[in-house]
Order: sequence, then structure tokens, then C-alpha cells
Amino acid sequence: MLDGLENVAFVIEDEPGDGETLLGHYQGVDLTSRDRYGFGELPDRIVIYRLPHLDTAETLDELRDEVHATLVHEIGHYYGLDDDRLHELGWA
Repeated sequence: MLDGLENVAFVIEDEPGDGETLLGHYQGVDLTSRDRYGFGELPDRIVIYRLPHLDTAETLDELRDEVHATLVHEIGHYYGLDDDRLHELGWA
């Protein structure tokens, strides 16, 4: 999954705004929707929310697993996979 990533910033924030209950968020234009992408473009962002992850995990191993699943899920959005398809693949 990582070999195809281009111009993506990975960011950690405490929590999502507006009372959302997200573990992560992809912000950008996925590869299937891009027309042209070139010099000077701001990077897409994959945001991982720290506090919701800490709330869901009781152990360090559970935290690692949840962060891994969230990263795979958000990278999937970068490649154009929607939530339904990610769910079918076991990443939602």
C-alpha cells in the first residue's frame, strides 16, 4: 500500500472537531478522482486522532492494532476505496 503513496502528509491530532467520533480522516482527492496532479499541489492529509484511539484501547497491543487498522482504512480512501468496500475487505 505504501509504494503508491505520493504527496501525502500523515498528521496526528488530539481529536476531530465538531463532536465527530472518528479515529482517522483522509483529506484530499483520491487517485481515482484526480485529473492532473503536479507541482505546487498541497499534500493530501491522513489524520490520525490520538485521544479516540487511546479511549478504544486497553493495552498497547490493542492500540497498535487499532492505529494499524485506521491507517489501512484511510490509505484505502487515498486509493479510492469507499467505506462499503473497505468494510467488505475487513478494514472498516
